[in-house]
Amino acid sequence: MASEDITKLAESLAKTKVGGGQLSFKGRSLKLNTAEDAEEVIKQIEEFDGLEALRLEGNTVGVEAAKVIAKALEKKSELKRCHWSDMFTGRLRSEIPPALISLGDALITAGAQLVELDLSDNAFGPDGVRGFEALLKSPTCYTLQELKLNNCGMGIGGGKILAAALKECHRKSSAQGKPLALKIFVAGRNRLENDGATALAEAFGIIGTLEEVHMPQNGINHPGITALAQAFAINPLLKVINLNDNTFTEKGAVAMAETLKALRQIEVINFGDCLVRSKGAVAIADAVKEGLHKLKELNMSFCEIKRDAALTVAEAIEDKAELERLDLNGNCLGEEGCEQLQEILEGFNMTSVLGSLSDDEGEEEEDEDEEEEEEEEEEEEQQQLKERGHGEQESLTPKKIIDSQDSTPVPSPPVDVATFLAFPSPEKLLRLGPKCSVLIAQQTDTSDVEKVATTLLRISSVFKDEAPVKAAVHETTDALMRKAFTSATFNSDAFITSLLIHMGLLKSEEKIKAVPSLYGILMTLNHMVQQDYFPKSLAPVLSAFVTKPNRALDSCSFARHMLLQTLHQL
Repeated sequence: MASEDITKLAESLAKTKVGGGQLSFKGRSLKLNTAEDAEEVIKQIEEFDGLEALRLEGNTVGVEAAKVIAKALEKKSELKRCHWSDMFTGRLRSEIPPALISLGDALITAGAQLVELDLSDNAFGPDGVRGFEALLKSPTCYTLQELKLNNCGMGIGGGKILAAALKECHRKSSAQGKPLALKIFVAGRNRLENDGATALAEAFGIIGTLEEVHMPQNGINHPGITALAQAFAINPLLKVINLNDNTFTEKGAVAMAETLKALRQIEVINFGDCLVRSKGAVAIADAVKEGLHKLKELNMSFCEIKRDAALTVAEAIEDKAELERLDLNGNCLGEEGCEQLQEILEGFNMTSVLGSLSDDEGEEEEDEDEEEEEEEEEEEEQQQLKERGHGEQESLTPKKIIDSQDSTPVPSPPVDVATFLAFPSPEKLLRLGPKCSVLIAQQTDTSDVEKVATTLLRISSVFKDEAPVKAAVHETTDALMRKAFTSATFNSDAFITSLLIHMGLLKSEEKIKAVPSLYGILMTLNHMVQQDYFPKSLAPVLSAFVTKPNRALDSCSFARHMLLQTLHQL
């Protein structure tokens, strides 16, 4: 390490805030690759008596540096809070698990009793959860009250590993007479989906002490929402439920409404951008009206709620003396509906709690569209249940959903390429068999760039972190795109333009509906751009558009980060 670098590091460390048992290196942008790089950090840790909180956010810690920092932590038995978010910037995913294992083992060796563990904004994926799995199961975490894993890209697989570790921690700690009493759980932006959420719901039901749950932007639909609702019902101390930007529909909203009737401590409900719709909003309004006297914030913005249902929500808050904010922006009230809403709140002397209505979508036709959409969703769900071997629908309790994954599936009808491309699902792709990649490539006209783009999007839409599905998506993508890019008639520039339009990253003169989620295509592109068939001349174009501010990209920050990191290395 150069002498000037050591001087800069020393100057940075001199600004480190120390006090109240806390040692902070937060936001210092330290690049700790080797043991030598970490010498000053280690020195401060070793010399800090009574270390209770260690902040490493906003730095980057490599495997070797993590080992020597861990060695210094082995004697810090009083450590209670680990603020370790955003501490692997620019690291390969393969580097993060061993670094986490070293740090976790040190805490176990020290006999620390953690109260808070924050590993948010570390793009470690499912494998990264393995890195702190042993720590979660150890006596060091029997005292854990706050677990924060926001924006880590855990996926379904990581969610299941995490859930199992939490259940094991509760079992072991209960055996010692002091059961795990987790209070705050944060895991937004992790693509947990239904299966990951359901696994965690089972853990929540066992723990029973939660006060805050934050799980926004996880691609959870009504089966996962229902499982969470049933788990929340047996966590009577819940104060905050944040499930923003998942997909309730009426079924999930009704299940959540029933749970809200059983809870007495609720202060914050954030169901914004959750497609609650009118019937779901009315069900939640009934729950609010019946109780929830401590409610401070109710967010049901951008939920496709029509005028009458929104007015019902407003009427439900009449006696909520502690309410500070009601957010119904981005729904379908129309000008007259917005005025009526304000009049109702004026009657309660509560106009000050109403948030902006500037993004109201205007009054729409009554429930025909909503009913049609719900029928389509129900048909698709029934098809998925048949594919998974569930047969007839039944009450989807967390245990039944988990158990059903272990049961032997019934034989499924054969699938052809046309069926898969019309209604893509991971199950259909796998059932196409080992020749799925060849079949799809053969049946796609690669002279038509629009056809190639839409086919790629359909393939990538079923992407999951589970090995068989991921492999099938990658193989099918490779076969299709190798054929396309090596064809003399294929226009690569026109293809990338079409793809960006369908992703909602580039405007088109024609009205083209963007894909609902960019996670699958971003993860697929991350694989695709590394292959020899991909024209490297397209990398700067992709990078430019994926870098731009975009709400859809923000909701897939892990996948976006992975793709940008790969493009940068090309």
